[in-house]
Amino acid sequence: MTLSIRNQLPGTVTTVTPGEAMATVKIRLDGGQDLTAAITLDAVQELGLTRGTSVRALVKSTEVSLATAPLRGVSIRNQLPGTVSAVVAGAAMATVKIAVEGGELTSAITADAATDLALAVGTPVVALIKSTEVSLAKE
Repeated sequence: MTLSIRNQLPGTVTTVTPGEAMATVKIRLDGGQDLTAAITLDAVQELGLTRGTSVRALVKSTEVSLATAPLRGVSIRNQLPGTVSAVVAGAAMATVKIAVEGGELTSAITADAATDLALAVGTPVVALIKSTEVSLAKE
C-alpha cells in the first residue's frame, strides 16, 4: 500500500494501556525515541498490538508542530528533537524537513511561523505531535 502520509516511522510496541474505548500505545522508534499513540481499543484488537509488535507510526505533516526548545507544562506527549535539514517556504505555507534519530520528519507550518522561528538548515528544533494524531500500521 502506498500512502500520502509523509511521516512513517518504524518502531516496536513497548506498552499497551487500555481504557474504556481508547488505548495508549507506547512505541520505541528504531531511532531510540519513545512515541505515544492514542488509538481505539478496536484498532488495538484488529491490529493485534502487544508488546514486541513491529509497527509504523504515521503522522500527517500538518500535524507536526515545531518548537525551538523542549516544552514543559504541555499536554503534547511526543517531543522529538531534531535538526532542520530543509525549508521550502511559499507565500502562505512552509514545508520543513527535520532530521531525527533514525529518520526524517516533515512539518507543514505557516510561512509566518517559519519566519518567526528563524528556521534554517541546521536549526535545532523539537517536533511536537499529539498522541491522538499518531496512527499505527502493522508491519
